[in-house]
Amino acid sequence: MARIAGVNIPTQKRVEIALTYIHGIGPTTAKKLTEKLGIPFERRVQDLTDAEVVQIREAIDAEHTVEGDLRRETAMNIKRLMDLACYRGLRHRKGLPVRGQRTHTNARTRKGKAKPIAGKKK
Repeated sequence: MARIAGVNIPTQKRVEIALTYIHGIGPTTAKKLTEKLGIPFERRVQDLTDAEVVQIREAIDAEHTVEGDLRRETAMNIKRLMDLACYRGLRHRKGLPVRGQRTHTNARTRKGKAKPIAGKKK
């Protein structure tokens, strides 16, 4: 099992797909990485040599912010907005949608399970 950026990537999958298991690397980035390193797209993780795994690991460390560092950076950005008390920060604080979505209906992912209002009848 190959371990890259602190994540055990699945061995049965193609390299391009397996790299997307790392937080911060999506399909596009994974494809660019494999093309840059000259790894054929049909190659599976279990067929990689140790040198190729090291190459991938070094390329990711040098060029991309991934896993813990990325999560920390995102959390710090949100915390900064909350400390500034700007509109986006207030929405984060209240647990409401931040990017202008409607809240009269929907928004259940951010707001949580619907709570009944006592004494309200039609």
